[in-house]
Amino acid sequence: MSTSTWGRARLIIRRRPSRLLAVRLTALLPPLLADPTIDDLVEAAGSRSRTDRTVVVAPGARPAVLAAMSLGASGIARATGAAVPHSSDPVDSAPTSRGEGTPLLVVTATGREAEQTAAALSCYLPATDVAVFPAWETLPHERLSPRADTVATRLAVLRRLAHPEDGRTGAARTAGPGPSGAPDPGPSGAPDPGSSGAPDPGSSGAPDPERGPIRVLVVPVRALLAPIVEGLGDLEPVHLAKGLDVGLQPTAERLAAAAYTRVDMVENRGEFAVRGGILDVFPPTRARPVRVDFFGDEIESVSTFAVADQRTIEEVGGVTATACREIILTDAVRERARRLTGVIPGAADMLDRIAEGVPVEGMESLAPVLVDRMVPLLDLVGDRLVVVLEPERVRKRAEDLVSTTAEFLAAAWTSAASGGTVPIDLSAAAFAPLAEARALALSTNRGWWSLTSFAASPDVAEPALRDPERYRGRLEEATADLGDLAREGWSVIVTTDGPGPGRRMAQLLADSGVPARIVTQLDEPADLGDVAADGTVRGDGVIRVTQAGAGHGFVARTLRLALIAESDLTGRAKAGPRERRTVPARRSRKSVDPLSLRPGDFVVHAQHGVGRFVELMRRRIGSGRTGAKDPAGPATREYLVIEYAASKRGQPGDRLLVPTDSLDQVTKYIGGETPVLNKMGGADWARTKSRARKAVREIAGELVRLYAARSATTGHAFGPDTPWQAELEEAFPYTETPDQLATIDDVKRDMEAAQPMDRLICGDVGYGKTEIAVRAAFKAVQEGKQVVVLVPTTLLVTQHAETFSERYAGFPVRVAQLSRFQTPAESAKVLAGLADGTIDVVVGTHRLITGRVHVKNLGLVIIDEEQRFGVEHKETLKALRTDVDVLSMSATPIPRTLEMAVTGLREMSTLATPPEDRHPILTYVGAYETKQVGAAIRRELLRDGQVFYVHNRVEDIDAVAAKLADLVPEARVATAHGQMSEARLERVIDDFWHKEIDVLVCTTIVETGLDVSNANTLIVDRADRMGLSQLHQLRGRVGRGRERAYAYFLHPADKPLTETSLERLRTIASNTDLGAGMQVAMKDLEIRGAGNLLGGEQSGHIAGVGFDLYVRMVSEAVAAYKKALQVGGAEAPQVGEAEIDEDLRVDLPVDATIPEDYVPHERLRLEAYTKFAAARTDADVNDILDELTDRYGPVPEATARLAALARLRALAARLGVREIVAQGKSIRFAPVSLAESARMRLTRLYPGTVLKPATRTIVVPAPSAARMGGGAVEGEALLRWAEVLLHAVVAGEADYETEATRYRRRR
Repeated sequence: MSTSTWGRARLIIRRRPSRLLAVRLTALLPPLLADPTIDDLVEAAGSRSRTDRTVVVAPGARPAVLAAMSLGASGIARATGAAVPHSSDPVDSAPTSRGEGTPLLVVTATGREAEQTAAALSCYLPATDVAVFPAWETLPHERLSPRADTVATRLAVLRRLAHPEDGRTGAARTAGPGPSGAPDPGPSGAPDPGSSGAPDPGSSGAPDPERGPIRVLVVPVRALLAPIVEGLGDLEPVHLAKGLDVGLQPTAERLAAAAYTRVDMVENRGEFAVRGGILDVFPPTRARPVRVDFFGDEIESVSTFAVADQRTIEEVGGVTATACREIILTDAVRERARRLTGVIPGAADMLDRIAEGVPVEGMESLAPVLVDRMVPLLDLVGDRLVVVLEPERVRKRAEDLVSTTAEFLAAAWTSAASGGTVPIDLSAAAFAPLAEARALALSTNRGWWSLTSFAASPDVAEPALRDPERYRGRLEEATADLGDLAREGWSVIVTTDGPGPGRRMAQLLADSGVPARIVTQLDEPADLGDVAADGTVRGDGVIRVTQAGAGHGFVARTLRLALIAESDLTGRAKAGPRERRTVPARRSRKSVDPLSLRPGDFVVHAQHGVGRFVELMRRRIGSGRTGAKDPAGPATREYLVIEYAASKRGQPGDRLLVPTDSLDQVTKYIGGETPVLNKMGGADWARTKSRARKAVREIAGELVRLYAARSATTGHAFGPDTPWQAELEEAFPYTETPDQLATIDDVKRDMEAAQPMDRLICGDVGYGKTEIAVRAAFKAVQEGKQVVVLVPTTLLVTQHAETFSERYAGFPVRVAQLSRFQTPAESAKVLAGLADGTIDVVVGTHRLITGRVHVKNLGLVIIDEEQRFGVEHKETLKALRTDVDVLSMSATPIPRTLEMAVTGLREMSTLATPPEDRHPILTYVGAYETKQVGAAIRRELLRDGQVFYVHNRVEDIDAVAAKLADLVPEARVATAHGQMSEARLERVIDDFWHKEIDVLVCTTIVETGLDVSNANTLIVDRADRMGLSQLHQLRGRVGRGRERAYAYFLHPADKPLTETSLERLRTIASNTDLGAGMQVAMKDLEIRGAGNLLGGEQSGHIAGVGFDLYVRMVSEAVAAYKKALQVGGAEAPQVGEAEIDEDLRVDLPVDATIPEDYVPHERLRLEAYTKFAAARTDADVNDILDELTDRYGPVPEATARLAALARLRALAARLGVREIVAQGKSIRFAPVSLAESARMRLTRLYPGTVLKPATRTIVVPAPSAARMGGGAVEGEALLRWAEVLLHAVVAGEADYETEATRYRRRR
């Protein structure tokens, strides 16, 4: 790719600076009514009598037809401001009442199809008029509750159905009929321009998307057939908006009643926390949690905040918090649960807790016996026409639901017989037959219409609408065909999912001589072309390009109308319905990670070694003033109590009280199962630390030599981001996490520097590392550089090549792959392209670094799954590394890979925040049970998902696949393993990638990096034979989308487990949280024995000093060497080691604490204390104060004094002073080395000071408020006095001398 091409591209962008906004395609609706069949459909939909009817409609045209049916001819006329041509009416006739539309209930086969249909309908109707009613992702008898966001979405929809009047906040809504839950027309009959679906519940005019009537309700058949608790639509959600007088305590009680969980810090959906006058709550339907500030009982402000750093982002008008459970524990429900205890087998434990008013996991399975009545969904939707999309698929899905539920129930009873939990078997909760739902719809005059793809009989109606040609990336052919249509007078609209592809498509058409225009409005027929007197539209030869999530397009030959979607051109469907993205916060990289200590946890103190945490205690310090004389009482401080081994045999353990302002000396112990407690002041800790220190020095020296070599090299400094870079990033279909954004910024900054980049990105599986690589590679390619992407397996080559090609679709970037899947001729062609510079990005395996591949202008090397590259590649990578940017990625943070010198010393970024809508994987560990395996596969097939079945023996893998095919005959089963031929393996993986295989029976070749977001069930049949990191990596293959994922780690029922296998399986079962990789890695260390972080030593020092302290030792030793290197210095510098080896003690009679009534929870106080202790500058302290004010309200005086103490500690650390201690009526500072002039200044400013040069100590008389009879200076004033002394005497800053003279010696 030449630089001139990119320059020309940038000129194109400058000529088209306007941003392409998503628009509605309402203008397409009036022309559709000119088709007699569609006109008849729309009229019949609005009639009073509805029957069973089948119509053949092309899939891409269904959203437009459904929108027309819901609006009716009159509604379309009002929405577009145009007279609508009816095929059977005179031209000049006005729309009559017969043209009114009707609310619809659209039924799809799966939840994914429901979301896609709703997204496409939103191109024709306001987003607030369309809603999806999701199904539970759990089966009726499972002891699992549906996700909080699923429940809240369902309840919000039921509320809108039961109370459509809630949303009438004064704004006129889009035109349309009023009956039965559809929106009323606005006063003028014109569509309301403000009803775009943007949430603004705090304003008085805009509609709230979670309230108001629903015109089209889309439901998967699973949701249609599942019975619902009666009365859920009458549950009043909790509305919080500025100015409301609702009271903090009553609001907290309402949230608790709505099944929100009260916690000390909000991190997940469905949680709330109360601190002082602040309420934090995370409504499941919102992208971010909100912080509600109360002034008395009135709400003063409502703001969103970030989970990662708990800081406020922006103020919002208001929020609606819907309940998180579909069973509300009222008195009646609790009483029923109490009576049923002992009646239902296996549910006694659940019923006991429900009777106590505690929401319990899986309680929804007991709904039929706990609530008054369960009703079908059709009873709750009002008078709506039922429209079934693809009735054949819906019918099959309904049958599968019933059979899978029965199969799962049988498997659960089998499991219960061998000691598992008993399932909840209540027939009233089971799915109803589809025939029953159809009969109910017809008997209540709702009708039962089917939109199908093929005609079952000659008399089935079929509008003249067809699917467009699928071009599958053949854009030259597409532009030629579209140009022909435009010249023939057709109205042609091309829609793209993002603004970038739209601009590129318009340019591509222009380059082919086809007139094209980017449009931001398609509201009326005149926007499509020339409107004739009879209302028909004729194209004007110009193709309209716009941004809209239409999904697929359609062609109406008789109407000379074509809608072409991006997926029709590229052949790639987008990742999923793209919701309105929230812009993530870039501000802070400091995530909140409370030091969560429970009594008995092992901790490491840098001076005293490994001890056991006992408690956090508050005690009086200094002489203080007695409470009788002074209402303020004595000065208090909180201390961490740590117990050590007893110094005398038979005696209780020694205890150490660590002041909370010194918490930076304490870390939680990670490294061994049960470490031996050290003795306080004993030699064993000193020896342990000394050995670790020696090893660390050697490692640091080696690292710094590499660092020096790298520092001396000059690489290519890339330029700032271009408009194309912004365009690529805009097209990312998900919301970036704060960690991702921070890492992307770091990578770009490294690339823009002259020094070659060498950065390791460490993050759990599925946390978005690949997207960072995509953006970095794109930045390099724009400057004419080539990019090499190195991956460990051939399967990953294909996948990454697909990913990069998909993200770069439409950009002039050429992506190639080099692997054993290719023929020699294809490989030779790729090698030639690399040599002559025509290939921009190449993805390949180890072959790329054999030294035989010549790259003309290499600018960036990306190494994925770095831990898989061994020592044999080290030298080649080092040679590459010297003057080329290197970006490494690792998903399994086994400590040796964290800083391992594969490419030398590197910067490191960690992705710790899970992507939005990601949920923990439900993990089952147990004996192999055939029925359970069959049921698990069927459950995944029910939601159109795919299954990984891992069997790690090639000898009988085909026999296992044959058994699975017999077990689940409807599943498409295939095998994949490393001994297959390249062509066959590639074909299998490609088919699985494109969803043509349901169950992939494979060996652990899928362990590394294979990313199939549609595969959400993993079954490992001999998990007892696998290593812990291997199990974690395998589990990371599923749960990469929004669906709930399941992982089954099974072992033979007839063979005993070894102790190691049991420990591994127990660890993988207990560490299921998102980002559990580090816990799994640490456990792996314990099981296998901890080695050294770096170098080849297997008997390392991590177990001795704890992982956190070891990492800190390495980083500080490296920092010391770097500093010495810059100064020009020493071989073995001692700088920086004081940080760990010496404590900084400030012991003054100052009441510096965080009151319990300000931060009531111990772990959150510990977190704040740790941050203050780690502060090293005034800016750090101010940032902590800002955070406390934001999270907990105005800072109390005692905490302001703690901040002043942190400032004093930071200043003392910078000046090398390690002790500031009250000593009777004096205060001791040590060590202090003063020049002669400084000593004279000290005795002049502070008369009575005692200097002890031998011990480098000064003892200064404590200050008093007045020369005679004045009380002692205390509190913040005392801290300021000490700060001034350090500035004026130790630092020698003359500016502080005047302030120093204000204090008087205490007599």
